[in-house]
Amino acid sequence: MKTRRSDRLIDMTRYLLERPHTLVPLTFFSQRYESAKSSISEDLAIIRRTFAQRHTGILETVPGAAGGVRYIPVIAEAEAKDFIQNMATRLSDSERLLPGGYVYLTDLLGTPEILRQIGRLIATQYIDSSVDAVMTVATKGIPIAQSVSQYLNVPFVIVRRDSKITEGSTVSVNYVSGSSDRVEKMELSKRSLKPGSGVLIVDDFMKGGGTVNGMKSLIEEFDAKLVGVSVFAEGSFDGDRMIDDYTSLLQMDPVDAKAKTINAKPGNYLDVNAELLNGLEN
Repeated sequence: MKTRRSDRLIDMTRYLLERPHTLVPLTFFSQRYESAKSSISEDLAIIRRTFAQRHTGILETVPGAAGGVRYIPVIAEAEAKDFIQNMATRLSDSERLLPGGYVYLTDLLGTPEILRQIGRLIATQYIDSSVDAVMTVATKGIPIAQSVSQYLNVPFVIVRRDSKITEGSTVSVNYVSGSSDRVEKMELSKRSLKPGSGVLIVDDFMKGGGTVNGMKSLIEEFDAKLVGVSVFAEGSFDGDRMIDDYTSLLQMDPVDAKAKTINAKPGNYLDVNAELLNGLEN
């Protein structure tokens, strides 16, 4: 029995949202709903228009016999600015200050809606890049990597500082911690990356850049290539960072432990991606 248009639209939208960056042939939808391709094309035009109006994403058409449609999640400039400013305000709450000058982030990075927005922001920056895997280091970067990988529809890999028997054989590198100058070790399962893979590094917080630099070294050991580096927040750092080319959603000034004040503000993400976000807005 043929499916009604209203039912088709709901099911097609759900199907596309669950499979970002996946090429879906029109034939698939035609057979799924026992409908003519012309009807499917009309349905997709409605979804495309609605996605554009609501800034849900781009519904890209790939012509030809092997073509179809592909959903590309994005975030518009106004929504990106509002989210980042909201995060800056929440991070500036003095109640987040922990002993030793650390800032409490766990509640934010454990909230599904916040993680969804972080994933959309970072994935939007790399919509035109060839990302084959998202890399992070255990543990707080894991939910961010998972969210980004979901929107890019690629695997995420976890770098660890200690061996896990479930990882099998691993590749390890020594790296210098950017904040303490200690030499530490990190490792990754040999099965995690294929040679030539494009890898996006994400993390929750960066100070001196030593951990990110260690992950860069691991990528080189796998004969893979670095696509970019994105972090949720960067802290102030006296001296030269080990990483120059990166984007941060938030930037935190030095914490005043005596006055118990925290000052968080937007990072460089909006400036780096101004042209891209403006184009998506329009």
